[in-house]
Amino acid sequence: MIKHIVMWKLKESACGNTKEENAQIIKEKLESLEAKIPELLKIEVGIDFSKTENSADIVLYSEFNTKEDLEKYKVHPEHKAVVPFVVEAKSEGRVVDCEI
Repeated sequence: MIKHIVMWKLKESACGNTKEENAQIIKEKLESLEAKIPELLKIEVGIDFSKTENSADIVLYSEFNTKEDLEKYKVHPEHKAVVPFVVEAKSEGRVVDCEI
């Protein structure tokens, strides 16, 4: 089982929205991918409530059967349509892809 985990810190404002609004938009956009990308087995998106100095603002957790399925997800047109919004809204991000 392949796990794809991404955490982002968001800019205070971007795309005409506040950080909180962008977190909610990103959550909705990413969660909508589950019904659109067959290789995506599971997706969960959480918005941080602790707001500590070390916290990320939003986290993506997703599962795939194989590394190849993860690669298909990354280049799928529905996923690629979400990426520009996330790139504009984020100030930094971290990714972990692992096999468990």
